[in-house]
Amino acid sequence: MNLKKLLGIVFVVIIYQSNIFAQSISAENIEYETLKAPVYATDEAQRTFKVTVNSPYNLTSEDVIAQSKVDFANEVKNYDQHVIDSEKEFQQKLKDYDGEVANAKEKFELESAEFKKLSMLERLTMTEQGKNPRLVTPTKPVYVKPSKPIYKTPNLNDYIIVNNSVLETQIKITGFTPRGKNLEVFLNIDKITFQDNAGQTFAKQPTKLKVNVNGIEKINTSFFEDFKFVSSSPSNNINKPLTEKNFLNEVLKTVNSYLDDQFGYQSFKSSVKILSVKNKGKFDDLEKANIYITTNLRKLNPQNPEMTAAAKAGLQKGIDIWTNTLSKIDYKDKKADFNAKIAEFVYFNLIRLNLALGNKKDAEKYLNEMQENMIYMKLSYDDENALKSIENQIYKSK
Repeated sequence: MNLKKLLGIVFVVIIYQSNIFAQSISAENIEYETLKAPVYATDEAQRTFKVTVNSPYNLTSEDVIAQSKVDFANEVKNYDQHVIDSEKEFQQKLKDYDGEVANAKEKFELESAEFKKLSMLERLTMTEQGKNPRLVTPTKPVYVKPSKPIYKTPNLNDYIIVNNSVLETQIKITGFTPRGKNLEVFLNIDKITFQDNAGQTFAKQPTKLKVNVNGIEKINTSFFEDFKFVSSSPSNNINKPLTEKNFLNEVLKTVNSYLDDQFGYQSFKSSVKILSVKNKGKFDDLEKANIYITTNLRKLNPQNPEMTAAAKAGLQKGIDIWTNTLSKIDYKDKKADFNAKIAEFVYFNLIRLNLALGNKKDAEKYLNEMQENMIYMKLSYDDENALKSIENQIYKSK
């Protein structure tokens, strides 16, 4: 056998042996749905609430139309005086215009005199730069007579046609029904106040929120007590009814968001990175664990407790396989089927899954175990960064 063939055989044997001990680790981001825990927990049987709102709002569409007719009548009544005032204002602008023209001519003459004192080169330079004296006179005012008032039916969408009863129905707490009063919500909304500052409009609408749980006060706070920017135009140039309507909607949105954070059971979608290994025969159990975990994560449904309970039971089967695998690890033998590389991906899975499920204590337990055996693991740069991120999640609230 010649040397070339012998080297080829040795090369094939080396590849074959390296494949025997190689574990192909792959990753998949699994989406799941879970509940965001509120600040105040409430038993499912007691998730009811009642709302009482006190506000300055008690407007009907009939009120809006009636007021629009009154406003139109006042515009008609005041029209002649408005024309007289506009003419006086125009005459004053004409007088001011004559003075502005005289000032412009005087300025031009002074600048021209100074310009003539310069050398020819300096005058040429200034002319090229567009800095030579020029007579700029203001535009002469033109009188525009105010138009006669024309009645327009008001757009009811621009008005806050609500009362306290309607506002009460707009308060929501996710996971609760308004058919009881385990939670009693008291909302006091003051009248809106507009303020001009540097040509812009700001507004505030002090709103007080109090919440009793089974008769015991849990929340007593306030919102919108400070002025907030609402428009880059002054208040006399904005549609105040529409602006107030939008501001009130923002108040209700803020209150609802706050109540949800404190009491609501909100579901949200997230994802978790799950690692898996494929090698028929040796790692069949780990592949089975991957199926248990990935399929049951997708089955989690906060709105269906029975489905969620079944999914968690399935997840536990996968977790049991992972923890059993850790008992088989031979950290010192790199060629072992269950070596430090397998331990690394199992620990990452256990830590990430427990964090995803809100089991921070279990996540910390597996992190500590992993750190004890870290001397045998060769983490990549990305894995080291991932581990740092995990540590921050576990310890940041401690």
